[in-house]
Amino acid sequence: MALSGAAMFAFLIGHLLGNLQVFGPPELINKYAHFLKSEPLLLWGARLGLLTCLGLHVASALALSAANKAARPERYAGGNAYGATKTSQYMLVTGAVIFAFVVYHLAHFTVLLPGINGVGDFRSLKTELHGEQVADVYATMILGFQVWWVSLFYLIAQAMLFFHLSHGVAAMFQSVGLRNHVWWPRIQVFARVASIVLFLGFASIPISVLVFRHGADYAKKAKAQVTLTSVVDAGKEVAR
Repeated sequence: MALSGAAMFAFLIGHLLGNLQVFGPPELINKYAHFLKSEPLLLWGARLGLLTCLGLHVASALALSAANKAARPERYAGGNAYGATKTSQYMLVTGAVIFAFVVYHLAHFTVLLPGINGVGDFRSLKTELHGEQVADVYATMILGFQVWWVSLFYLIAQAMLFFHLSHGVAAMFQSVGLRNHVWWPRIQVFARVASIVLFLGFASIPISVLVFRHGADYAKKAKAQVTLTSVVDAGKEVAR
């Protein structure tokens, strides 16, 4: 549980740094995304490694939950375990929401399923980079977060991630034996600060797009491209 969580925590930091490039010029994040796609061994190695960590994390969570219930089949007289925080009590709940979001997020921005984004077929979004046609990831992100219910789900998931990490990061250090009376208060502060920073970082993207209209002009042109592709595809279907 701790080691798989540590790997995913490290990934979140790198993922946030990559996503924050959306606040730069479009070429910045498009170049970053193109680099990742041009290195299939690196990309798929990371994806498979993360999926493995996710599977181990979920399996560990279910196994530990079952072991806890087996160890104490009757509820505490006071209702809750003494000293247990709300974040620790709802780890399975927040984890389930995060898992559902991960599935949707992959379908939305990685697999690019047209029927779930509220816009159209993101696979048609292309841009030129150094004389080569590449995926327009900048337009994909802006258009994706312009859909209010997508941004709302994203923000809810980030809130759940904040609660999950505020306990999980500290518990991770405890699980590997690094808790003592000197370091534990510092570990708790680190966990809270890290979870706040990640929440604010990830949440800043949909808020900037939806509320402050970041990238709106660029996205308007990109949306016309998606609409045109949809019309052409519909025409081909009619012709068949």
